[in-house]
Amino acid sequence: MHEPVSVTPRSLDALGPVVGEEEVEALRELAAPLRGMRVLHVNATAFGGGVAEILSTHIPLLRDLGLEAEWRVIHGDEAFFRVTKAMHNGLQGMELPFPPEMQEIWREGNRRNAAQLEGDYDVIFIHDPQPAGIPAFRERRGARLWIWRCHIDTRTPHPPFWSFLLPYLSAYDAAIFTMAEYVGPDFPVRRVAFIPPTIDPLSPKNAPMREDEARAIVARFGVDPHRPLLLQVSRFDPWKDPIGVIDAYRLVKRERPEVQLALVGSMAHDDPEGWWYYDRTLRHAGEDPDLHVLHNFHGVGAWEVNAFQRAAAVVIQKSLREGFGLTVTEALWKGKPVVGGRTGGIPLQVHDGETGFLVDSVAACAEKALYLLSHPEEAQAMGARGREHVRRHFLCTRGLRDELALLREWMAG
Repeated sequence: MHEPVSVTPRSLDALGPVVGEEEVEALRELAAPLRGMRVLHVNATAFGGGVAEILSTHIPLLRDLGLEAEWRVIHGDEAFFRVTKAMHNGLQGMELPFPPEMQEIWREGNRRNAAQLEGDYDVIFIHDPQPAGIPAFRERRGARLWIWRCHIDTRTPHPPFWSFLLPYLSAYDAAIFTMAEYVGPDFPVRRVAFIPPTIDPLSPKNAPMREDEARAIVARFGVDPHRPLLLQVSRFDPWKDPIGVIDAYRLVKRERPEVQLALVGSMAHDDPEGWWYYDRTLRHAGEDPDLHVLHNFHGVGAWEVNAFQRAAAVVIQKSLREGFGLTVTEALWKGKPVVGGRTGGIPLQVHDGETGFLVDSVAACAEKALYLLSHPEEAQAMGARGREHVRRHFLCTRGLRDELALLREWMAG
């Protein structure tokens, strides 16, 4: 049996001063016909990664709106999560082997989780490829409407992974992607919607923080708060390219010897590859005292990430592939310019030359970071535009509004 994930109760009214009271009232009116609806969200982990962060806010706000919302996490051993990590990479285009024994590990893991999933719901959301086979193995029992929420870019998947997954996706009534461009070839689900992820402006990672507190927190981790800091917050993952970020930092340091770099990540139980890539990143970092590689096991939690993002002079997200990039959203919300990879959902947030810069190489990343360090007034103006862009498009109330509107439409149909 999957135990519900415990979430802290939230009131939508608390968001009124940030998003406007009229937005809160509009959400309550939109949700009124859905009161009492039984909604379940299923994903692979309760901690570490954007999906878990979204659901930790989304579930209590759905409850505050009168829906009976739950969040459950699937079970899996290390072998299962090694396979699902390979699927995650393969579906984003990495050319990896996917032999029959790996396929069977995924099937068996989904078969077990389907048998353990209890209860009857009006709607069940299944997030990403890890538990995507559950409705097929349950023969669609347990919900009136099954929705696959895909947070990754499947436009050019490695064919063995995509052809394997497609028959299981046929069991869904509807699907949600971040962007229309992310939908893979010959996608079998007829009803498809597009909802970019959002952040909670009042969560510990995004809530207001005094500048002196932010500087004191980063100083505890060996960062000099009086010298410029470059920062990337992300999992230790080849698609996030921390190796390339280190190389860009070294180019910047030739011109600005006082600059520092912090790479801050989190280790999630559904990402066994993370520790291996963290070790590789440490080896590439070497013995530079101005280069800090940190994660949640060092005590860097949500509040500390908040501090690092506020203390940074420039935030980098040099992804090679990206689902959306909520760390970009977080940095922009704090008024920081972002140098981001020209991939995935990053260009939805970083408008080149307006809220930051888009780059395609290590050299370009270093060049734009140097530019922002050398033009602090322009960097501040970019950050202000970025914060307003997030306020209008990427706060959690907008995500709620989109999902509630879809539920009303799809349940009526």
